[in-house]
Amino acid sequence: MFDVIVVGLGGVGSATCYALAKKGLKVLGIDQHQPPHGFGSSHGDTRIIRKSYFEHPSYVPLLKSAYSLWQEIESRSQTQLYYPTGLLEIGPGDGDVIQGILRSAAEHHLPIDKWSMQKAQERYPGIGGDPNWQAVFERDAGYLLVEKCIATYLSQAEQLGATLRYHQKMISWAGESHGVQVRLQHETIHAKKLVLCAGPWAQQSLAKYDLPLKVLRKHMYWYQCDTQDYLQSHGFPCFFFDTPDGYFYGFPEHGTYGLKVARHSGGTPVEQVDGTHNRDQEDQQLVEKFLSQYLPNVLGPQANPSALTRWSGCYYTMTPDENFIVDRLPDYPQVVVIAGLSGHGFKFTSVLGEIASHLAMETDCGLDIDFLGINRYSTSKGFAP
Repeated sequence: MFDVIVVGLGGVGSATCYALAKKGLKVLGIDQHQPPHGFGSSHGDTRIIRKSYFEHPSYVPLLKSAYSLWQEIESRSQTQLYYPTGLLEIGPGDGDVIQGILRSAAEHHLPIDKWSMQKAQERYPGIGGDPNWQAVFERDAGYLLVEKCIATYLSQAEQLGATLRYHQKMISWAGESHGVQVRLQHETIHAKKLVLCAGPWAQQSLAKYDLPLKVLRKHMYWYQCDTQDYLQSHGFPCFFFDTPDGYFYGFPEHGTYGLKVARHSGGTPVEQVDGTHNRDQEDQQLVEKFLSQYLPNVLGPQANPSALTRWSGCYYTMTPDENFIVDRLPDYPQVVVIAGLSGHGFKFTSVLGEIASHLAMETDCGLDIDFLGINRYSTSKGFAP
């Protein structure tokens, strides 16, 4: 019998397998595809990592731990996963983003640089924006290589003794008096504990609990620039803009495809998660409008959309408050759930894997995760009042 079965081997699941195997447990990881893959939420080359968290100051201690754990896996694997480019965040001084960053930085004594829009444009001539806006530069921020992170965690987990099975779909799971059983297409496997890291398939794996999860289809774009303004090698950072049309983010130009940009706002609700995506003309137009206004040299003076070199779709799995669900199930405490990462979770996967391992082992993770508890949805069916 396995000590723990981990279902879903994307960002969180791969890190969880590694954390459990590192602690000497007998681990089985299962994925319906072969990760890293492009069918869920953990793909598309890069994800931003930052500490001055405008979403909620309580995430900052988790991020400090996440940074240390990313360094650990880099050291262990001798593989660079994190690239410290810095992050430039721009928007109205009284907006949620700038105010949230300043609040988190003040509460947790984080080093940031606060600039006027003019100073930001002097530093990075390729950007535009309202002259009354403010900018915050976080030097410790940067990006992670998504697929490489997952592949590294899975490889290290296997080296530590974890068993990984790909192209194996979970049909159902059930709690037992002394553990769990997981039914696959051709067999049923028993274990003491279960960790569900199902990403956009979380609602299916937790159907009886009627969690208020909403899956959104999102889009990512890459543009080849005819300027050196946005090159990582020339010091251009990751960026996040709070604009009248919503939130937009992206990465400096590096590698084959150029500068990557996406809309953090919006998204199309998805009823059936099948891993397939269609281009969204309206979304692309909004992204290119953003580029023409705030990164005007990406498309050039002719605003030529043929600069687009690559497009990809992915999913956000949203909770109503856009905070994660990280907890044990109240009726089956041998089952750990990590779900609803709401489009900002990948940077946390190193620490979420560690937290999941502690929840499975029923030991203290040393971090405050009460604000991520599943009990905030306790009125949903399947939960005790």
